[in-house]
Amino acid sequence: MRLVVLGGGESGVGTAILGKQKGYDVFVSDFGKIKESYKEVLIQNAIAWEDEKHTESLILNADVVMKSPGIPEKAPIVKKLIEKGIPVISEIEFAAPFTKAVTIGITGSNGKTTTTMLTYHLLKSAGLNVGLAGNIGKSFAEQVAEDKYDSYVLELSSFQLDGIINYKPHIAIITNISPDHLDRYDYKYENYIDSKFRITMNQTEEDYLIYDADDEAISDWLKKNKTRAKLIPFSLTKTFEEGAFIKNNTMEAIINQEEFKMETESIALEGKHNLKNAMAATSVAKLMQIRKATIRESLSNFQGVEHRLEKVLKIQNVQYINDSKATNVNATFFALDSMTTPTVWIVGGVDKGNDYNELMALVREKVKAIICLGVDNRKIIDAFGNVVDIMVEVNNMNDAVKMAQRITEKGDTVLLSPACASFDLFENYEDRGRQFKAAVHNL
Repeated sequence: MRLVVLGGGESGVGTAILGKQKGYDVFVSDFGKIKESYKEVLIQNAIAWEDEKHTESLILNADVVMKSPGIPEKAPIVKKLIEKGIPVISEIEFAAPFTKAVTIGITGSNGKTTTTMLTYHLLKSAGLNVGLAGNIGKSFAEQVAEDKYDSYVLELSSFQLDGIINYKPHIAIITNISPDHLDRYDYKYENYIDSKFRITMNQTEEDYLIYDADDEAISDWLKKNKTRAKLIPFSLTKTFEEGAFIKNNTMEAIINQEEFKMETESIALEGKHNLKNAMAATSVAKLMQIRKATIRESLSNFQGVEHRLEKVLKIQNVQYINDSKATNVNATFFALDSMTTPTVWIVGGVDKGNDYNELMALVREKVKAIICLGVDNRKIIDAFGNVVDIMVEVNNMNDAVKMAQRITEKGDTVLLSPACASFDLFENYEDRGRQFKAAVHNL
């Protein structure tokens, strides 16, 4: 069996290692440059590879192809594979059959990283032998090759779900759905929604789907479509006989006739959206039969995720917050919504078809100045130029932070929440967040 891996990054190299271990004839091909560290791993494992090209004669003879999530379906080599009827799958689909571990799959436009990390924290604190993979950390396939975990918490993007055929998580979570990555879905929102719901398509009556019952796109899909999984909703406004909800400043989760309660103010993560993440993670913990005391302790000591509403420093009574992970409008909505002081907002980057109108009321109420940080800021200026008193354009992070310091007064907040992808001025959102933190520390 010939396995061709497109993309020589974390998921690609992990898949190659697992494929080789399972007796496949493996070839890795990357149209860009493969990082030196990954090349070394491939060479050590005697796996054939190429970079900066796709040699068709070595690719189109595959029995199965694992495509890294960053490569679009529209890429010429992918089109040719599909035309030939060669299965093009994701790392998760390739690796899942080789493990008996229980998987918890988490998707959503926002909140999935926090929910994944929090769920992992809950299960690990309870002493479970659990791995963390998907969009985060070490490749799932490589961890399956090492075979040391009984369960995995997987953060799954829509791109990873597009490449599944038979994979099913025992417990699936959809945190929420808002328009994102529409450039990869023919600009059709319903295609993107369907892609998220692939997480439940193979689930059976023995499996669970945990979802945000306040989310319109999710509720609409569930009205029109069926899943066999047992449904466990969570909500900030409704209550359920089975599910998680907030009542009188208390989070309650009722699952399998067992009730769990915790005061919301004891939960370490701040903000309404984080209550939702906490309800989702708690629902998993209850399904995995973790003790109430352990759940309480874990929710009260969880530190949060880097680049997600991360408090950096307070300088001259001005709080600097790094929310570089906000790569779409909906994520920035949550960030602005949780601001309680006048805010200088650093925004911009590669726009993925953003509609800034949903932020208008929050910007009027909370934002005193906007600093645009992107190569093309036209849409942001058109949207908010008449709404805020100060609108500045800069083209690097140091200037953005220095300008913010000039504009702020005591008691203000400086918020980096770009609402856009980062690929114009930065390598990725992590690079953008780290540059912000370095610039703040240099003030």
